[in-house]
This record gives sequence, structure tokens and C-alpha cells, in this order.
Amino acid sequence: MDQDRDGVVVYWRPLCPFCMRLRLKLRFTRLRHTEVNIWRDPAAAAFVRSVADGNETVPTVTVAGRAMVNPSKKQLLEAVAAHAPHLLAKSG
Repeated sequence: MDQDRDGVVVYWRPLCPFCMRLRLKLRFTRLRHTEVNIWRDPAAAAFVRSVADGNETVPTVTVAGRAMVNPSKKQLLEAVAAHAPHLLAKSG
């Protein structure tokens, strides 16, 4: 998926406690990101399955196009620092 090749995209679904936790933690950062509900976007669901061994494991996050399945906030921020550091400068 090419939704945001330079940024951060969080693929999630309703009622997923892991998604709720990560999305809440991200709200306390100023990291700009896009959120995609895989139950409303079949292409996003297919993308998640393609990087999660055929499963719809969420949250799945892409950082500058690199997929991470169920990352912690720390892992996500480390990936941003490594692959999209320009986003950290904007996050203050």
C-alpha cells in the first residue's frame, strides 16, 4: 500500500485492545500519522495480511513504507528515528 510512503500509517480495527493502547499512546506524542480501519478498507486488510503471515494482526504500522506488526510505542519511535527522522523534528 502506498498510503504514506514517507510517513507513519497505523492499521487498526475496532475493539482491538492492542490498537486502542497504541493509538492512545500516539496521541500523547506529536508524531503525525494516518490511521486506517481495516474493517472499512479491504485493500488495507489485504495489505495487513500480506505482512502478517496471512493474518489480520493489528496494529500493523508502516514507517516510511516499512511494516511492523504489533509494535510497541518504543519500537515505533525507534523505527521513525531510523527511517523517517524528519517526522521527529516536526513532532517537537
